[in-house]
Amino acid sequence: MAVAIRGARGGGSGGVGAGFRSFFSYRIFVSAMFSLLFIATATVLLTTRPSTTHQHSRFRSGGNAYMHRTFVALNSDPLKTRLDLIYRQANDHITLVKAYAAYARKLKLDISRQLKMFDDLAKNFSDITSKPRYKSSLFETDGNLDEDVLRQFEKEVKDRVKFARLLIAESKENYDNQLKIQKLKDTIFAVRELLGKAKKNGAFASSIAAKSIPKSLHCLAMRLVEERISHPKKYKEDLPKSEFDDPDLYHYAIFSDNVIAVSVVVRSVVKNAEEPWKHVFHVVTDRMNLAAMKVWFKMRPVEGGAHVEVRALEDYKFMNSAYVPVLRQIESAKQRFYLEHKMENATKDGSNTKFRYLEHMSMLNHLRFYLPEMYPKLHKILFLDDDVVVQKDLTGLWKIDLSGKVNGAVETCFGSFHRFSQYLNFSHPLIRERFNPKACAWAYGMNIFDLDAWRREKCTETYHNWQNLNVDRALWKSGTLPPGLITFYSLTKSLDKSWHVLGLGYNPSISMDVINNAALIHYNGNMKPWLDIAMNQYKNLWTKYVDNDMEFLQTCNFGV
Repeated sequence: MAVAIRGARGGGSGGVGAGFRSFFSYRIFVSAMFSLLFIATATVLLTTRPSTTHQHSRFRSGGNAYMHRTFVALNSDPLKTRLDLIYRQANDHITLVKAYAAYARKLKLDISRQLKMFDDLAKNFSDITSKPRYKSSLFETDGNLDEDVLRQFEKEVKDRVKFARLLIAESKENYDNQLKIQKLKDTIFAVRELLGKAKKNGAFASSIAAKSIPKSLHCLAMRLVEERISHPKKYKEDLPKSEFDDPDLYHYAIFSDNVIAVSVVVRSVVKNAEEPWKHVFHVVTDRMNLAAMKVWFKMRPVEGGAHVEVRALEDYKFMNSAYVPVLRQIESAKQRFYLEHKMENATKDGSNTKFRYLEHMSMLNHLRFYLPEMYPKLHKILFLDDDVVVQKDLTGLWKIDLSGKVNGAVETCFGSFHRFSQYLNFSHPLIRERFNPKACAWAYGMNIFDLDAWRREKCTETYHNWQNLNVDRALWKSGTLPPGLITFYSLTKSLDKSWHVLGLGYNPSISMDVINNAALIHYNGNMKPWLDIAMNQYKNLWTKYVDNDMEFLQTCNFGV
């Protein structure tokens, strides 16, 4: 035990001394380590600190980032931290101002006051740092910053920031509205493009519908021909009547292959005539529809004792290619058309000019230029299209003094519309030298012709000359109105518009007062009254003259 106690005491005394020595050794070690760590850190920081000149060389007036300061740099001089914040504020507003300037350019406001102010403001922001005083005292110095210079720099930046905010606040609403307007314009443009395509497709579909033969009309023609074949004796040819050549009567010329349309024209004239027995109708059709047309007027004689002559185009022997230029052109065009193997494409493409050209060159359309030769004993004749309806007695037309002119017609021009320039090619010297582009056009469909004046002025020869010159369609494209305007140029007398109201086949906004006051209404356009696409508000004006008692109309389900 004693030994143990001594050993413990001796050990205790030696342990205390060793503890003190260990403690002091530890403190010295820690102090040395901290000293070494401090020296190493200071050395690293001092050797890796970027030069002030290099940092500030990155600050350009164009608005690039001023610099990325290190932790020590930011804390070594509080003024540099302040400068960096001022710079960042200026740079943010430069970006904002340029964004609004870009909006202005997008909205096509390049000449606006706001755009110029935004551009100037962005330039002023960038130019601040280029001032020599600020450049040398703030951005290119290695020492401490001059607080007075920094304060002045801060003031200029804040003034520009304040002005920028005011300008943005003033312009923001306007730019927002302008942006909405621009988007609306873009939408309108896109809708207009779609509308244009829809109109084009609609016009093409309407054209197909107008040119096609409705099933009911085809049925009617077939029924009439069947009636002729079934009862040949009943429908034998009648001898010509003396009234057909009597110049003292009122004569009408109607050229058509549409049985129901011709019957409506004749019926409407007769029902509104004061003396129907004095009216003579000269109907000319093609050979295919001749029998049907004759049977109709045999089965349904015209009321009031009016006279109807039905003939075929082929009955007029002078209508041959040796005499008629259009016939030569039709034959030539057909040969080229079929030789080029384009018939299939033409039927698919409504814009094919050759296909339309052949349509408009139908000789039933061009027959109107040969009236004096067709009716050599007559002095005057009233030409009617098959898509018209007569609402008043027309005998007053024969009493109008045409003052030596050939054609009496209603003019269709208003403003710059329906002038000669719209129908003829005035870039061609022959047209430019002979005609006035502002001359007023007139309407075919109801024309009173003085056949004696026609013969005197040799209008058919004039028509032939111009038709020969237009063999390549360089003077006008197609149709019968352009050559009519040329043939009767300065030979047309303008009639009162109430004689002839047009547009019922395409214009839905014609006043009913104007229609009711008209002597004749014209369904020119694609929406013919016998088609399903006819405009309902005008259709009854035509259907009331349809002979609904005709048995074949009911058999063929004629939708009238």
